[in-house]
This record gives sequence, C-alpha cells and structure tokens, in this order.
Amino acid sequence: MASPDKKAFALRIDPLLWAEVERLAAQELRSANAQTELLLREALARRGIKLSAPRGRAVAPSNTKESKE
Repeated sequence: MASPDKKAFALRIDPLLWAEVERLAAQELRSANAQTELLLREALARRGIKLSAPRGRAVAPSNTKESKE
C-alpha cells in the first residue's frame, strides 16, 4: 500500500530496464519502488540537486564507483 505522503503515478518503462532495477533492488534488499526512488535521488544529486532523505530513513550509498570516490 502506498504511503499517504507519496505521489503515485504510472510509469512506462522498457521491460529490460525494469528487470535490472528489480535485480539491483533484490541485491540491495529493497523493493523495486524504493530502488527506483534511490536511483532518481542519485541522478538528481549528480546534477547538483540535493533532496533530504525520506522521513525517518537514511539513504545508504549504493555500491557504485561514484559513491567510493
């Protein structure tokens, strides 16, 4: 069930791309939805847009080259 403070929307996405999001989410013990939100936050951060972490949660860095530098 969606959180009342979250925006729900339909997303059309390439099935192969979604499969990779789901694979990565399983590896990092997240839902595909949480993984998608994390990836979007990381993409915005690379563009210089910093958002606060979701309420009550710290965003763990992913195992990407960028997070190790």
